Amino acid sequence: MNQNIDKLYKIAQKEERLIIGLMSGTSMDGLDVALCKFRGSGGDTEVSIVAFETVGFDEDIKDEIRKIFAKSTIDFQQLCVLNPWIGNLHAEIINDCLKKWNISADDVDLIASHGQTVFHAPKILHGLEKFPNATLQIGDGDHIAVKTGIITLSDFRQKHCAAGGEGAPLAAYGDFLIFSKRGENRILLNMGGIANFTYLAGNLDANEVFATDTGTGNTLIDAYVKKHFGLPYDENAKIASKGTVNQTLLYELKNNEFFEKPFPKTTGPELFNLKYLTNAQEKSQTLELSHEDILATLCRFSAETIAEAILQFKSDSYKIYGSGGGVHNPLIMSNLQKLLPNFDFQKTDDLGISGDAKEAVLFATLANEAVAGGQTDFGSRKGVPSVSMGKISFPN
Repeated sequence: MNQNIDKLYKIAQKEERLIIGLMSGTSMDGLDVALCKFRGSGGDTEVSIVAFETVGFDEDIKDEIRKIFAKSTIDFQQLCVLNPWIGNLHAEIINDCLKKWNISADDVDLIASHGQTVFHAPKILHGLEKFPNATLQIGDGDHIAVKTGIITLSDFRQKHCAAGGEGAPLAAYGDFLIFSKRGENRILLNMGGIANFTYLAGNLDANEVFATDTGTGNTLIDAYVKKHFGLPYDENAKIASKGTVNQTLLYELKNNEFFEKPFPKTTGPELFNLKYLTNAQEKSQTLELSHEDILATLCRFSAETIAEAILQFKSDSYKIYGSGGGVHNPLIMSNLQKLLPNFDFQKTDDLGISGDAKEAVLFATLANEAVAGGQTDFGSRKGVPSVSMGKISFPN
């Protein structure tokens, strides 16, 4: 038997597994590295965070990614060289974290790498009849495996697309395995660059799991602040809180066919970008608005589209557990609480998993399932195919 296959077989049989989950989102602010301890799989999954670090990207890294990020026309060589470059970068970050944590790579069983999304093209966005749903994440898994010496699973979203999904949101799988609780209906709301939510039924029936994107989370806000203030984000909504929501602009921001599409659906910065904002301002004749009013309106835009999506799906009240950068935006959160007064808002931190680490933990969970799990039956519904995800890269 190949030594790598033998090692993978032994990892699958272990009572406990140490898995590093990696996540770099569309905000491109850095890499989340979560070292997780797993016991069991499927409905018996138990996970705890051993160590967690967010390693920020400097502007050079962001600038290199922006050359191809969410652009329909790019320099193909840039894409080609970025794929291994990002993989090597992620590997270096992992090695640095392990050194900082005083943990040997030999003690880590697996790495689960989401990669860096550079283009998301579900059919509802690209509109090309003969082509399927598509998405592209870079940061080659082989380079990570070789540079760290750890078996690496990556490229999770391709199996989801191959099985008829849109490649997102994948949170439904990890959310179900980690956060479901008998007797309590829950909504797991993640507000990253794009906002999405997962519904978890209190009867623990995987067939009732539902997940969808709702629209923009922080991506428009962050892009606007970056352009006009040179800041990565509006910390504590200090700028936006000085503004007033402009209802005319808000109407045009919401006047897009994406919001009329049936659930489940996905989207990305390919749609929600500064051009989208400019077009809405031109249609609403609000080009002269102050930066503060625009940011206040963008925060309200995110909050309203999230709330309307949740109410469209379920009008009953549930506990909502938030994660992602949006939970740190007090203006978005206060708007959500006003729009959803009958919902109890908490954070995933209250469930034992840091909201900042949640997505990295979720991909570690997908790797645990791919290697040690069975196949949880999520039914045959659109958006949640019953599949095992992740391509395996060996160190040698």
